[in-house]
Amino acid sequence: MLLDTPHPLYPRFLMKVLVAGGAGYIGSVAVDALLAAGHEVVVVDNFYQGHREAINPAADFHQIDLGDRAAVQEVLSSTRPDSVMHFAAYTLVGESVENPFKYLGESVGNALNLISAAVDSGVQRFIFSSTANLFDDPARIPIAADEKIVPGSPYGESKYFVERILYWAHRTKGLRYACLRYFNAAGCTATRGEDHDPETHLIPLVLQVALGKRESIKIFGDDYPTPDGTCVRDYIHVEDLAAAHILALEALQKRETLHYNLGNGSGFSVKEVVETVREVTGHPVPAEIAPRRAGDPATLIADSTKIREELGWTPRYPDLRSIVQSAWNWHLKHPDGYRE
Repeated sequence: MLLDTPHPLYPRFLMKVLVAGGAGYIGSVAVDALLAAGHEVVVVDNFYQGHREAINPAADFHQIDLGDRAAVQEVLSSTRPDSVMHFAAYTLVGESVENPFKYLGESVGNALNLISAAVDSGVQRFIFSSTANLFDDPARIPIAADEKIVPGSPYGESKYFVERILYWAHRTKGLRYACLRYFNAAGCTATRGEDHDPETHLIPLVLQVALGKRESIKIFGDDYPTPDGTCVRDYIHVEDLAAAHILALEALQKRETLHYNLGNGSGFSVKEVVETVREVTGHPVPAEIAPRRAGDPATLIADSTKIREELGWTPRYPDLRSIVQSAWNWHLKHPDGYRE
């Protein structure tokens, strides 16, 4: 369907999009954004980290595991999507070091099942949820999209493997694709929030202290070469990530491959996050200094100039306070997450 008035979030071409991992944190927000933009959405998820309550009821849902190649093919063949967004993967860096084959095997194999089934079903566009963990030792900060790829863990390596699979799917089968490399996804929308088990992300962990669900927050190292000695990260609101996916989907109408880093371009330290949570919630948040964790770089900040200039992407939530406020609003209403 061709619309008369193009707009970044209401594009000229309406599509049927299959979202793998559409019950998860970022995927569920992307599903909402796609539906709001007028697209038809098919969701597949196995609820490994997703929640049935997070799936927009307007989406066509299929509970399958991407490890089941036949089931993946059946859904793609029966629903016939134009495009695929792939959010479903294992995502814990520490776990990937302890169990590398889970990531280098299962995550990569699941993605291969999805990509090959997509090609066999005539899918034309594929958008992949990649990671800043591709850049373990960047030559410069902020990290540009053309930075040399040196994965920092088996998790990062698994994402790079999938990027290479997409490269060859494009070269040999003509599949158009976008690799969107997230920095630190954060924040919530009014209806979708962050609910992981176990929770490993800093902002929800600090909010748990404010909610009285944990006694204090550990700060792993305060002797880094940063202004306050704690690690600095680039936090990007989940709604801004979803907007980037829709812009990339539209751009693949004319472009064949896209590679972008997604971040606000500003870094905030662990101590700044803790202090911002104190200000937003009005609760004391006891913090204790713990030894450094192995593999934590001092600073990771994205250079998102490329996607800003080429697609006109502009984050709506560039400041830490608005990101934390959105997360606090959701967690106040859902103190036990979706499980309530």
